[in-house]
Amino acid sequence: MSAHSHILGRRSQSVWTPSLIELLSERPTTHHIMADSAAAPAADGEEPKISKRAAEKAAKKLAAKAKKETFQAEQPKKPTGNQPVDPNASFKQGWLRGVYNEKPTSEVHTRFPPEPNGFLHIGHAKAITVNFGFARAYGGICNLRFDDTNPAKEEEKYFTSIQDMIHWLGFHPHTITYSSDNFDKLYELAEEMIKKDKAYMCYCSPAEVLARRGGKRGEGGARTVCEHWSQPTDKSLEEFRAMRDGKYAQGEAHLRMKMFLGTKPEEYEIEEGDSPEVKRVKAKLKGSADNPAMWDVAAYRIKKENYHHRTGNKWRIYPTYEFTHCICDSLEGITHSLCTVEFETLRPAYNWLLEQIEHKMEGSEEKGPMQREYGRLNVEGTILSKRRIQMLVQGCTVESKPAAAAPENAGPSEAVKEMNLEEEGEEDPEEEQVPTTVSGGRKIPPVVRDWDDPRLFTLVAIRRRGVPPGALKKFVLDLGVTKAVADTKLHMLDATIRTYLERTVPRLMLVLDPIKVIIENLPDDYLEERDVPFDPKDVEKGTHKIPFTKVIYIDRDDFREVDDPDFFRLAPGKSVGLLHATHPLRAKSFTKDSSGKVNEIVAEYGEHLPAGKARIHWVGESKAHDSPLKAEARIFNPLFQNPRPNELDWKAGGYYDNINPDSEVIYPNTMIECGFEEIRKRAPWPKEEGEAEGDTGNYSVRFQGLRTAFFCLDKDATADKIVLNRIVSLKEDTGKK
Repeated sequence: MSAHSHILGRRSQSVWTPSLIELLSERPTTHHIMADSAAAPAADGEEPKISKRAAEKAAKKLAAKAKKETFQAEQPKKPTGNQPVDPNASFKQGWLRGVYNEKPTSEVHTRFPPEPNGFLHIGHAKAITVNFGFARAYGGICNLRFDDTNPAKEEEKYFTSIQDMIHWLGFHPHTITYSSDNFDKLYELAEEMIKKDKAYMCYCSPAEVLARRGGKRGEGGARTVCEHWSQPTDKSLEEFRAMRDGKYAQGEAHLRMKMFLGTKPEEYEIEEGDSPEVKRVKAKLKGSADNPAMWDVAAYRIKKENYHHRTGNKWRIYPTYEFTHCICDSLEGITHSLCTVEFETLRPAYNWLLEQIEHKMEGSEEKGPMQREYGRLNVEGTILSKRRIQMLVQGCTVESKPAAAAPENAGPSEAVKEMNLEEEGEEDPEEEQVPTTVSGGRKIPPVVRDWDDPRLFTLVAIRRRGVPPGALKKFVLDLGVTKAVADTKLHMLDATIRTYLERTVPRLMLVLDPIKVIIENLPDDYLEERDVPFDPKDVEKGTHKIPFTKVIYIDRDDFREVDDPDFFRLAPGKSVGLLHATHPLRAKSFTKDSSGKVNEIVAEYGEHLPAGKARIHWVGESKAHDSPLKAEARIFNPLFQNPRPNELDWKAGGYYDNINPDSEVIYPNTMIECGFEEIRKRAPWPKEEGEAEGDTGNYSVRFQGLRTAFFCLDKDATADKIVLNRIVSLKEDTGKK
């Protein structure tokens, strides 16, 4: 055994490599001296002798270097020099690249298919980004398709808002289509399904349907089909046409697809002697038979409120989502049907129906659309249910008896639950879960202004709050697109927005809660114009002039009546620096109003004063500069005290008791420096995504209030009144001294 083996021991021999020797030889001379002092002399022709500690340290350093090099090699190559950044890079790697590789085509065609019965929410931002971004990345196109098969709930304002949000995010549909474009073709295909004995008329009540499916939790016994399942195809066709012509009322009859509800266990039981192929077929059959999405779901149902915005009163019956969606995908030439993971259980039904009408080949993605599912976006603390937002917007009357709270996502997937409820004949299953009008119940008032209240997480609310579309897209892509559900905290969204705004919007001085400061050692007409950059890190944003005068205003948080050694801002006898001013300011005295609040400070200013340990912002008073500008500032905080509001009691009104009383704090006397007017004229800030193309409003007037927060102009603002929304706080908020 060599000398160094005796010193390092058996374990050290396993890490001793030429790379280690090389790494150790590169250490500074002083380190060599230390190592040599602890090492045994090396015999002629043997490897250098080092201490055990030095060898282990070198091994760790080498391993860390190798790990870093491996990580860097796996990262997408970044452009160098003047090469532009590829905006499609996020869609050409990871899970999305895998989806494309499953069905590589030179003509990628996707779609975004919202129901026009409500406002889009933050989760839809991911769906829009994924579908439009995926198509763009591979040189394809994306349609906007309105799934307008529920006429009672559809309104023009939803159609308009959905298009606005897509354009705001910077995307442009190849074409706008409607499921109703295909009503005639869908009806024709439904008749074909009946003729092939792949659909039948059913007259079961909701209770009967549930019982034949084994009850809510399987307590009802074996699954069975009803007596209508085996009626002749001619009879089903005759009855389907009668249903179309008004023979039945809503809920009395359905056209149901003949799928796997009638499959018996003995059909897929594995028997001794079954070949591998037979076992595979039986396993697939069992998977279909056990999937609620394959339990003879409804294809057509009757709508009592049947007037349709595009087809009028032509139709009394309307196709369900399960019948409409995949067929419209196929008719539009969609190649990649991308949706969220709760629809994964519906994929077999999607493929099955297309196979029955010969739009897809069994077991192959070569023909027809390919459905794949990505993880939905969940942000803790957000309410996304249309029904619950409606309760917040309009108020409601709820049951007086308290109900046990339950997580909104408990039980089967949302897609399956909605499918099962819809086919049972309910006009809107969501509304049935929590009544909004109960006789003698508890009356709860509205909590927010409207669907665009900045405390909500609808896209119209997020836009009104001032969040730039680019920040929202970055948030979605930074979380990644995979099969995993993207559960994230609200502070992560805020951090993304904050970082995005930091580099893209100008800076101004704003005082939320002003105290007047009179600088007694300056003359009454003193005026010093300060040339101030809108962003010291970006000369392209330009500069503007602000007045420094005898009277300025500072924020109430920056003054204390009694000094404290841990407080570094203004106090009697204490100096503080002023942003964009040459000399410090020192308070000499102050007065209070009748309520006991400080309303005026007398101070002095000059180079003779000590510098102070901090610098504060201010706004100067100058009629010539129309300074300060007066405004109302709205500071938004979480709407609920509970960070998981979906777990609150929404049936008996417990949610209302949990409303955060400080979810909106209004500062009616806010003052802004005069540079705001130039910022307003030069909006949008930033000129990116849809806002670069003229899709702007007050929300695009964004700026950073130094030491305060990021703000935008609210839609309530007028030419005579400035109303501001806080977009997000600054990092300094938690540590300002």
